[in-house]
Amino acid sequence: MPQTVPEQIALQRQVNRRQLQMIIAGLGEGIILVDPDGSMVWANESALALHNVSEFAQLGTSAADYRKRFELKYRNNHVLGDSQYPIDRLLAGEEFREVVAELGRMSSDATEDRRRVLQFRGFALPDAKGSPESHVLVIEDLTQQTSADERFERTFSANPAPAIICRLSDLRYVKVNPGFLAMTGFSKDDIVGRSAYEFDVLENAERKDAALASLREGRTIPQMESILRLSDGKSKAVIVAGQPIEIWEDKCMLFTFMDMDPRRQMEAALRQSEERFARTFRLTPIPTMLSTREGLRILDVNDAFQSVLGFEPEEVIGRTGGELAIWADNVSRRHLEKAFEASGSFRNLELPLRTKHDELLDCLVSAETVSIHGEECVLTVIQDITERKRSEEELIAAIEAVMRDASWFSRTVIEKLAHLRRPGRTDKPTVSLADLTPRELEVLGLMCQGLSNINIVKKLGVTQNTVRNHIARIYMKADVHDRAGAVVWARERGFTGNHKPEPKRHPRR
Repeated sequence: MPQTVPEQIALQRQVNRRQLQMIIAGLGEGIILVDPDGSMVWANESALALHNVSEFAQLGTSAADYRKRFELKYRNNHVLGDSQYPIDRLLAGEEFREVVAELGRMSSDATEDRRRVLQFRGFALPDAKGSPESHVLVIEDLTQQTSADERFERTFSANPAPAIICRLSDLRYVKVNPGFLAMTGFSKDDIVGRSAYEFDVLENAERKDAALASLREGRTIPQMESILRLSDGKSKAVIVAGQPIEIWEDKCMLFTFMDMDPRRQMEAALRQSEERFARTFRLTPIPTMLSTREGLRILDVNDAFQSVLGFEPEEVIGRTGGELAIWADNVSRRHLEKAFEASGSFRNLELPLRTKHDELLDCLVSAETVSIHGEECVLTVIQDITERKRSEEELIAAIEAVMRDASWFSRTVIEKLAHLRRPGRTDKPTVSLADLTPRELEVLGLMCQGLSNINIVKKLGVTQNTVRNHIARIYMKADVHDRAGAVVWARERGFTGNHKPEPKRHPRR
């Protein structure tokens, strides 16, 4: 029985559809075919995988059924309404490209809801008369790309370094991070959408021509200094660099900036600190050497070093510690070096040093590790104590002589000492030895003989408190403050403790 025309048309449509299905079955993009009446008739394996289903029936039998099974929402979290679904827009006769939405399962029995970001394209396949024979929904998975974009967005925004992105096709800025806005004072609307000609970050770059050539060719722009215009009309010194990147398949240039103000302030502070150190080093009255930490090679000496030790700077600068002529012996030098190696510093090591004129000085040497221009150095300070030691030795010898025999003091010396100790005391009433009690005179005599409190206690057979009380009353009556003053006061009146004074006679009335 011959086929009718409608049957022939339907058969031809089936043949054409089978051929179409064979062509698109292996495509990487998802393909869904929809009849003009809204029936979903076929989908390839990629479309099933993108919807996280294994069978075509799980997609639904119609556009309405599809909406019940799957939820679509835009990237701003707006959920699509019925008429906004790509499949419904196709049936309404609309063709579209690059509709991006996030897809999720509506059914609660889904074992795993793998939400994906999909891009939909829709168009109609016309028949011989130009009428839609089928509608085709092409689906592309943008999940990984979107995740990468989101990670980039988060990283770009969180990066504290000021940054701005310029699209190379039209040289317009497409992104700016908070760090750049904070540094320049501009808002996002002031920057995004403007061209590089309106806001030229390379306007004052030190190698502007080379930087512009690299920008036009999409090549890396090396670091260079520049002056950046700010929102308040002022300017800021920065270091700018450019790195080619791709954003949404657009070739772009990522400009990053470093504010030079903190660096310049730090450099200025460092320079001032080093200048203060240099002035202090040069003017300090104590001999001082500056040497390297490695090898202890002399870098500089101050004026006091030359004045005390006699060596000119050129005679010591550049030499190592072992090559200096200031050491009295190698043993002392090695002892000093070992002390420094043990802890990186030492304090007040006493050792003899030799001057240029072969004179030996008693010195206290101290050393400390310091940083100069980022290099570890050693600051060595030398204190000449020769005169101090000599004075101490003479004083000790004198004290020892006095302690051996105090009788050599003459009355003239005693009177001078008394005058030095109590100058201008003529307004005080005169106190004589007769004003002391017999026990106080006895204690004073033992003091003049050089006996200590313990020996006086043993001599008199009394307690320590008793002796201390007698001595305190002697101090008060004689108007003195120490033992030496009491002895001087007694000798001033001819009392040495070896004889008793005459009793005080009161006039007869």
